[in-house]
Amino acid sequence: MSIHSEIKRITTHTLQEMKRKGEKIACLTSYDYSMAKIVDSAGVDVILVGDSASNVMAGHETTLPITLDQMIYHASGVVRAIERALVVVDLPFGSYQSDPKEALRSAIRIMKESGGHAVKMEGGSEIKESIKRILNAGIPVMGHLGLTPQSIYKFGTYTVRAKEEAEAEQLLEDAKLLEKLGCFALVLEKIPASLAEKVAKTISIPVIGIGAGGGVDGQVLVIHDMLGMNNEFSPRFLRRYLDLYGQMTKAIGNYVADVKSKDFPNKNEQY
Repeated sequence: MSIHSEIKRITTHTLQEMKRKGEKIACLTSYDYSMAKIVDSAGVDVILVGDSASNVMAGHETTLPITLDQMIYHASGVVRAIERALVVVDLPFGSYQSDPKEALRSAIRIMKESGGHAVKMEGGSEIKESIKRILNAGIPVMGHLGLTPQSIYKFGTYTVRAKEEAEAEQLLEDAKLLEKLGCFALVLEKIPASLAEKVAKTISIPVIGIGAGGGVDGQVLVIHDMLGMNNEFSPRFLRRYLDLYGQMTKAIGNYVADVKSKDFPNKNEQY
């Protein structure tokens, strides 16, 4: 019997157990109550309230503009919807990079005001003091290495990271550091599958991949991408499970036509 089916509430400890037993962790993003309710009831283990809300909910080109207040708003709706999943909330750009005290204040606000279960932060050794401060306050932290979208202007591109040996070595060192500091899990984004697998085998905490191959402990996708609501975004790592863009466009078009032709509402649809 899988851990998945017998657990009433997923915790950071559950995820460690899943890694130990070789059971893969399924993670998806959500940003609002209605979507999170469906995602949770479908059996997803971890719901990430990602700063990708900046792109898919607000229409920004990058994740940089979203604010701490907006992340708390999105996370609050998600938390009210869930019964089983672990809810991890992204600390947005600018809310933790400047100093550890600000990082702690931001993390405390997320936990107190949204009810989320953990925070996620992008980066390795350069943010270790902030991670320490947050962990010391009893707040669980998920790390994020590889392509870190909050650093997009530093990279200048969204291409695969850590293909060169020096960057790969640094990533492995950062992963070990995050484990040593006490992070409960780690996201690896858009790195070579062989390197991701090596990281997952080297450290004892769960490694969740996005565009990092199948040798890690779990997978995460953005819900809008996975359901095919974005028809212009097609990275290699994305598998579309629905074509919601097409289905919704058709349904809405049918509604418009029915209103125009006076077919809706009919006699049975009025009082």
